[in-house]
Amino acid sequence: MEAIPSWPAFLVAVVLIAASPGPAMALLLRRAALGGFRAAVPTVLGLELGLYVWALLAAAGLAGLVAASEAAFWVLRVVGAGVLCWLGVRALRAAWRERRAGRTAAGTVPTSRRGGWAGFGEGLVVQLANPKAAVFMVAFYPQFVPADRPLFTTTAVLALAQVALETVLYLSLAAGVARAGDWFRRPRVRTWLEGVSGTVLVGLGLRVAVSGR
Repeated sequence: MEAIPSWPAFLVAVVLIAASPGPAMALLLRRAALGGFRAAVPTVLGLELGLYVWALLAAAGLAGLVAASEAAFWVLRVVGAGVLCWLGVRALRAAWRERRAGRTAAGTVPTSRRGGWAGFGEGLVVQLANPKAAVFMVAFYPQFVPADRPLFTTTAVLALAQVALETVLYLSLAAGVARAGDWFRRPRVRTWLEGVSGTVLVGLGLRVAVSGR
């Protein structure tokens, strides 16, 4: 810890990054609202594992290759957009089915029925299929690594600290949202939430599809 003098600035940056809206936040809020805290935990773990993998790839130089290669960036952008749009369309279909049925059994949600591994996989894929993550990691970590420290090892330590801090922040947010779970899982509210979250996810997917570096 003492060998890295930029810890305070790094931790502040991590908090600001974690609080910014994006695919990870949208996915987490939907999971916590509809499935409760236990359903959100695997999603958080998947998101953070994906983040750590990108950090290690950045330290090894592989993320830089993705960011620099037009073809690799395009492929990852298409995959990322497809994943987000798929999640969004699935939520919109759930909202449409519930609206058409006119009723939904309280406490039974599509996202939680599929189990923790599904939530973990969604979080991991959403993070790994995000082309902006490659660009971000390449630009973010080097500025906090002292010139006399090994890049890979120091980045791994910094990324571990980021994962730990984001996990605490995301789980705290999930716990707060889950406290209002009974309200979120009311038939009308849940149908509305599925529709809104689906629209947001599709919108994020389209933004990824058309955005550049």
